[in-house]
Amino acid sequence: MGRTDGDCVGRAERVEVWSTVGVFTAVAFVAAGVLGAAQPGTGVPDEVVQLTQFGPALAVGGAALYRRRQTRELLRGTGTRGGARSAGGVVLLGAAGLIVALAVLGYDAVCGQVRFTPPGSLHHSFVLIAVAQLVGACEEEVGWRCYLQPLLRTRLGTVASSVTVGVLWGAWHVPVFGQAPAYAAGFLAATVAMSVVLGIALEGVGGWRRLLLAGGFHALVNLGLLLFMDEESGAVLPMVCFGLACLAVAVIVGALRAGWRAPDPAAPGPATLHRT
Repeated sequence: MGRTDGDCVGRAERVEVWSTVGVFTAVAFVAAGVLGAAQPGTGVPDEVVQLTQFGPALAVGGAALYRRRQTRELLRGTGTRGGARSAGGVVLLGAAGLIVALAVLGYDAVCGQVRFTPPGSLHHSFVLIAVAQLVGACEEEVGWRCYLQPLLRTRLGTVASSVTVGVLWGAWHVPVFGQAPAYAAGFLAATVAMSVVLGIALEGVGGWRRLLLAGGFHALVNLGLLLFMDEESGAVLPMVCFGLACLAVAVIVGALRAGWRAPDPAAPGPATLHRT
């Protein structure tokens, strides 16, 4: 039997989605490398914000040059399945705090001590750091969760698209893989698990609300690690504890997902985006 028009259209849509993923990923990696190399010359302290966090936002701009209409629809949440889950924000706030708490408890169980850095002992104002961390987190999440996740969601299920984004998000942190293998494994486990948490909690959420929730979750986790952990030093144990904590929370959120309202059986499958 010959191919139908539907087969050809489906194949074209698959090619369109995966080629766009390739463009986004390439720009995100290159932009992060350039920004990371430029940071020492800007005088912006790493403790406040890392310029590499702006890489995914620039990647969205690059993807917009490739698929302008598609990019606009994704960022607006056009075609998002179902309504926004009212519990999504609560779940993400609770998940961020639980991740940090479990990581700290795990570290304490092994070392017998809890590390805490008083906000006043930081080299810069904690308020400044908190605001900058939120801005940086949103610059990342506009790419990972507001663009790439919804794009992949048009072809994959919630968990599969979340895992894919988590792997790319983890691999994008290239310097991590220069650390000990256990450190890199813990970090990759964390990015994949957090991506699953975000993907589940943000299912059906679009637009600015999606960005603020994802950015808020990301910033809260970063601030918690800044105050209670020392994984940035390259120490393996804190990163492993962090990765395991993220995995545990992902399992909990996955279990909670079963208790949320089931989708309408008549609801359509993953949205098909308009071509440019």
